[in-house]
Amino acid sequence: MTETTETKKYDTLLTERIGRVERITLNRPEKRNALSFTAMRELVDAVRTAAYDKAVHVIVLRGAGPSFCAGFDLNAMQEENPYGELPLTVEEDVDICVGVGENWRHLLNCRIPVIAQVHGNCLGNGTGLALHCDMVIVADDARIGFPPVRSMGSAPTHMWIYHAGPQWSKRILLTGDKFSGKKAAEIGLALESVPADELDDHVMTLATRMSNIGRDLLAHNKRIVNLGMELMGRSTMQTLAAITDVLGHGAPEVEQFHEQVLTKGVKAAVAERDAPFGD
Repeated sequence: MTETTETKKYDTLLTERIGRVERITLNRPEKRNALSFTAMRELVDAVRTAAYDKAVHVIVLRGAGPSFCAGFDLNAMQEENPYGELPLTVEEDVDICVGVGENWRHLLNCRIPVIAQVHGNCLGNGTGLALHCDMVIVADDARIGFPPVRSMGSAPTHMWIYHAGPQWSKRILLTGDKFSGKKAAEIGLALESVPADELDDHVMTLATRMSNIGRDLLAHNKRIVNLGMELMGRSTMQTLAAITDVLGHGAPEVEQFHEQVLTKGVKAAVAERDAPFGD
């Protein structure tokens, strides 16, 4: 049996070594692993640390508790807002949204493979995190989508078109609908889906299989695929997505939603927003 050892201490993550695989677990289950600035910063550090460790050949990213990642933790992000008090200027808003893509760029460009292991909810900016990994393996009953496009703006990163093509990207972003893991695999958002109780073993089997190849060869073969995506404008697309999200923040519907959040609370505002969609 392969030995498992904890590698580094974080406030929002657990990290462990299993053979040549570094497994990073988002560890805020009480918040459905929603992302804060601290969580994003620690995740980037954990990925970079593993990438520079010659004993690590593959990284697996997963979530503790019932969800992979439910998006942004809006309360935590307001508290950690680097610009201090709200409201933000347009340029400050652009800077923060571009920064989200810059964080996930470290996953995509990490020299060794990163596999996203997705279960439960993978919503909002949790999808941006997953889709910047090299492969996404999902539980059949996972729920994947970007509901915030219904009331809060656009997606600050855009990997949809590189995975699912233009029509499914529009289907996702023009409805905010959520799709099962099975459907995500069918349309290209995931490599494959498996029963939830088989997910851990399935992902570790794939990661271990990959880890039998030398780090340099893994890096070379990952890089050529990424360079192909860059020739298709991937990096520029992320900047454009961030700016589009900021433009979306100025839509009248967004202002109305924020007023509802202030008067009714987040849960009630979201429930009212989603009622016409039946979800």
